[in-house]
Amino acid sequence: MQVSPLIWIITIAVTIVFFIYEFFVHVRKPHEPSIGESARWSVFYISLAMLFGVGIGTLSGWTYGGEYFAGYLTEKALSIDNLFVFLLVMGAFAVPKIYQQKVLMVGIIIALVLRGIFIAVGATLIENLSWIFYLFGALLLFLAYRQAFSNHESDPANNRFMRFVRRHLAVTDEYHEDKLTVKKDGKRFVTPMLLTIIAIGFVDLIFAVDSIPAIYGLTDQAYIVFTANVFALMGLRQLFFLIGGLLERLVYLSQGLAVILAFIGVKLVFHALHVNELTFINGGQPLLWIPEIPISFSLLFIAATITVATVASLFKTRGNQKRPSAPAPSDPSITKDYSK
Repeated sequence: MQVSPLIWIITIAVTIVFFIYEFFVHVRKPHEPSIGESARWSVFYISLAMLFGVGIGTLSGWTYGGEYFAGYLTEKALSIDNLFVFLLVMGAFAVPKIYQQKVLMVGIIIALVLRGIFIAVGATLIENLSWIFYLFGALLLFLAYRQAFSNHESDPANNRFMRFVRRHLAVTDEYHEDKLTVKKDGKRFVTPMLLTIIAIGFVDLIFAVDSIPAIYGLTDQAYIVFTANVFALMGLRQLFFLIGGLLERLVYLSQGLAVILAFIGVKLVFHALHVNELTFINGGQPLLWIPEIPISFSLLFIAATITVATVASLFKTRGNQKRPSAPAPSDPSITKDYSK
């Protein structure tokens, strides 16, 4: 797939313009989006992602189109899991609902920047080190195990990293609208809003480690990796407000993602064996009898896994009433102590 520098420049420029538009039109004025507003924009961004995939398939061939759709589905599923952690983070810090859009927007931008860095590094490694597929495959199998037995109930406001941050920053006990810092008695303090953004940035870093090796297991095209990630993150803010209550019902999402990560990990190991250059494996010769898993099968497997995990989750929780979310008061002034 040939992508000229001009196409890259246009793609990155459009992405930047999109986030600038999002900020000034939707985020700059604090408010809690309605269900209707969230639904309209979610449908718009998902439709845009689908049309882009059709464009790739039409212009560059449906092998690349299939790689894009498989990558987009995987990244979207991982992003929804990311949303669940965002929900826990903002609940733990009791972020007022009218300011949650700003936190999400900053979190999504941080995620895109981190993933962009990981994409560039991954592309360089793949181009120069064929054995990196072994490492990516092993990493994904480990991440699949961790995902299957992950504990989303831990307190993201009081983990080891956040305790380290609070020890080195002077923190106020209350929010001051959506300000990140405030001056009191001649001394500069950071607010819980900044702590929330730091926590979400840390979460983004962890999820970037999951998502980039996963999509490189489906395609070696950096442009597809980048655009699939961009479209997966587009509309994520609106999706948060649209399915926020539904997230707690997706009880099998982690297990579904674990299956997907494990499948891609096996796919990467098979590919590594198929192009093997390591001398201690088969004398440095490729194992051509090892099958390459076609992208069409990968796409169907990922879509089926997401569908089964979602349907099983909804069936499992169909009789459950919505559990109350962690507190997110509409009053910007809260009394929770963040300085400890």
